[in-house]
Amino acid sequence: MATGQCMQALPMEVWNSWLLEKAVLPALDVAPPVKIGGPRRTSVLRNPNMEKLQKGYLFPEISIKREEHLKKYPDAKVISLGIGDTTEPIPSIVTSAMAEYALALSTPEGYQGYGPEQGHKNLRKEIADKVYPDMGIKESEVFISDGAQCDIARLQTLFGPNVTIAVQDPTFPGYVDNGVIMGQTGKADDGGRYAGIEYMRCAPENAFFPDLSRVRRTDVIFFCSPNNPTGHAASREQLRQLVELARRNGSIIVFDSAYSSYISSSSSSSTPRSIYEIPGAREVAIEVSSFSKFAGFTGVRLGWAVVPDELLYSDGVPVARDFDRVVCTCFNGASGIAQAGGVACLSTEEGRGAVARVVGVYRENARVLVETFRSLGKEVHGGGDAPYVWVRFPGRRSWDVFAEILEKTHVITVPGSGFGPGGEGFIRVSAFNSRDKVLEACQRLKSFLA
Repeated sequence: MATGQCMQALPMEVWNSWLLEKAVLPALDVAPPVKIGGPRRTSVLRNPNMEKLQKGYLFPEISIKREEHLKKYPDAKVISLGIGDTTEPIPSIVTSAMAEYALALSTPEGYQGYGPEQGHKNLRKEIADKVYPDMGIKESEVFISDGAQCDIARLQTLFGPNVTIAVQDPTFPGYVDNGVIMGQTGKADDGGRYAGIEYMRCAPENAFFPDLSRVRRTDVIFFCSPNNPTGHAASREQLRQLVELARRNGSIIVFDSAYSSYISSSSSSSTPRSIYEIPGAREVAIEVSSFSKFAGFTGVRLGWAVVPDELLYSDGVPVARDFDRVVCTCFNGASGIAQAGGVACLSTEEGRGAVARVVGVYRENARVLVETFRSLGKEVHGGGDAPYVWVRFPGRRSWDVFAEILEKTHVITVPGSGFGPGGEGFIRVSAFNSRDKVLEACQRLKSFLA
């Protein structure tokens, strides 16, 4: 019987077994088939950087813990002060604009398909004019996106695997994990620190701002202010030092200002809401931000990145030119409906006032949380110019504290070690929930911690 006829007549498992026995596949330089009875596999190699990642991503891990808790206590009324997901309704002036845009899509005159990958011109202008007044930001330097976290991933794609990075410690895990996936790091040690990353310690002992004289030079510096998770907002003098460091070292700062709207008006003169308030920042800094936390767009998805024309690579090529190419290659542009909502947030005094009132709800929640933990004798940080409260539990592992609070109060927090080695011994408590649930959570915490 011819080989082709034999292959058709025999079951595939028997045919594969014969090929292996006769060493036909190795001779053909073809990946061997899987072991009979086992799961089928391709011959594609796994990205080795994925193996470096520690456990799962922090917030899905917490969701898993929540589901396990609810299985154990199905009648528990769990209150989440964990993931920073907003709960207040989006102001009607904003949703009305989105609804009007959506309804217009049902008409020949109002239908719109693909828009510019960089974003609609009217929204780019509103951000340049309203978010960055008197800072020299042009609408062409604003790139609209589907959120700051997505921009972080696109920026890591832009930088590639051969750059070195620095992060605050503790820090938002997206900066680190995207760098690991991209191949910018080595493996993590037993303490959770990845080789190749410069961890800039931010602790109560140094007022949550690193000693820059001891920071090793890196190509890229990720910096978040107000900070997630510590809630610290860097002062004007601190950001001036950071910009000077970047200029001296020829580094690029990626400045995350997603929580800038939480900086109170009383402290805004000494606490900048943008890195571009600092002279010289246009030559060394990219800023990313989001509508998620000040306008309730966590589910709508809308953000932006600012890449100034003056920001250049070592060969003189503008960074904005390459970022524009990445955006056009990897992204088809933010939803037009979401962008209509973004314009409504910024274009009128009524819209700006409406979203400011939403921010005020969360700021008051943060104040209540701070007072609660302080009344219990806890060391508390943040909560003034940020929606996060950073609480210390000396000598305790943060995952243990998280588990004990969840078990005894049915309140979800976030273990500080999930933000890096510097977060061990802390928990992050979010102000993103309704007032009544925050008050109820505080009562439960008081009964547990008193």
